[in-house]
Amino acid sequence: MSKPKSRRLQKKLYLGEFTEYGFQLSCDLGLESEQDFSKLLDQFIALIESRDLVMAGGGDKTQFEAFIWSAHRYGSATQDDIKVISDWFKALPSVAKLQVSELVDANYGVSF
Repeated sequence: MSKPKSRRLQKKLYLGEFTEYGFQLSCDLGLESEQDFSKLLDQFIALIESRDLVMAGGGDKTQFEAFIWSAHRYGSATQDDIKVISDWFKALPSVAKLQVSELVDANYGVSF
């Protein structure tokens, strides 16, 4: 049986109360050009930065995938962040097949 991890070790390993949560997003896009995708990406980055979030991912004029989490150490994305970002994508006429995950452990629960 393993010994319980100390609070200090939990913090270093982002476990327990120090777990950071984020979510995955993917969609198909029907954009005309890479310039249109660049504009969409700039608008999306402005949205997530306004909510103190960051992302890893990318795509092209036909598809987009990203993992989104808090810009703050030991911070997490929230259900409200998921709703706001989902609603933003749903309002775009060029977006199809939007898929958004539930919150997952940003350090140990993500598989690409």
